[in-house]
Amino acid sequence: MEYLKVIAFTHKQIELKELGRLVICQENLTEKLNQVKSQFGISEIFYLATCNRVEFVMITPKVVDRDFAGRFVNAMEMGLCPVSTGTFLDAASIYEGRDALVHLLRTSCSMESLIVGEKEILAQLRKAYENCKEAGLTGDGLRMFMNCIVKTAKEVYTNTNISKNPISVVSLAYRKLRSYHLTLNERILIIGAGETNRNISKYLQKHKFSNFAVFNRTVEKAAELAADLNGEAYALDALKDYKKGFDVIITCTSAVEPIITPEIYTTLLNGETSRKTIVDLAVPNDTDPEVLKQFPVNFIEVHSLNELAKRNLQERYEELTHAEAIITENINLFCLELKQRKIELAMRQVPEKIKEIRNTAINSVFAEEVQNMDKESRETLEKVINYMEKKYISVPMIMAKDILVNNN
Repeated sequence: MEYLKVIAFTHKQIELKELGRLVICQENLTEKLNQVKSQFGISEIFYLATCNRVEFVMITPKVVDRDFAGRFVNAMEMGLCPVSTGTFLDAASIYEGRDALVHLLRTSCSMESLIVGEKEILAQLRKAYENCKEAGLTGDGLRMFMNCIVKTAKEVYTNTNISKNPISVVSLAYRKLRSYHLTLNERILIIGAGETNRNISKYLQKHKFSNFAVFNRTVEKAAELAADLNGEAYALDALKDYKKGFDVIITCTSAVEPIITPEIYTTLLNGETSRKTIVDLAVPNDTDPEVLKQFPVNFIEVHSLNELAKRNLQERYEELTHAEAIITENINLFCLELKQRKIELAMRQVPEKIKEIRNTAINSVFAEEVQNMDKESRETLEKVINYMEKKYISVPMIMAKDILVNNN
């Protein structure tokens, strides 16, 4: 446990756009990690890089402090100038021993993430480890730690509500939209081609919706989003003449006045009278209040979604206490497992020693007596010795583990 060390650069101390400067090209990552592994006396290492963090997890008896971290980062040749390197090192977090394990467990459970409860970090952590394992950079030590990390994270996600409800406005809007039981061929008008509408379009595309028309002030941007969706692109002004009908409108623009007026809405309906759905994620709303008064509409707006997002986030933070309890329990179990592993390693020579004693007894000390025995007697002696050998190997191991468990 005391040899587990972590050098972490995270969103808590470093701006996200700056973290990208620490990301190492995958092409020469293994070569660089092998180099620092040899240079700094590191027995095992793996490298984790996500949009929220860049971390180096290692097993080493060396003291990992600011000086070590500085020499380590320079050896990784990240292309940073001395001033930038100093700035990053000042913002780095260094963990060792139990604190390092706690950090990794909290990270895998998304408790250290920018968005508490996002499950992607566990998959990213596992992939980073597996990549370095395949490259021969890790061994039995990190294997045991990763088993504990994965087991703990799964328990937290299963037994708490830390990731239960979505907290982004886009995911909440999409969940609400799906609650209306739409068919996959619904006619969907997307007004605005900014980031919000792009994000909700990804959900729609993922779930195989296919009938899109995109409207935007800049036609080129409308065309880009429409190309991603295999839909049609129009200028925003074309709304007033659009006659192909619709089932859902998703709108988010920076307009200060309503875009969907009663007149525009009437044109868009093109004589249809059924209830439609509007997802309005603009602030202020793109939908004129009169539209909601005059027509039957399922209306999803950003204000109500924001309130729900805040409640969901608060519920997630309330689950942190439960997650901490699961982490503590797993650390205690892991510490016991580590002690048992030490006993196994310390006693792994017992079988060989007992076999040596057996061979010496039969072939040297009692060789003459054994030779004078008849065949049946020698077979019986062989059975007795085999039985005793197995017991002398297993009993000390069991007793040592029992003593360890009882003392804990």
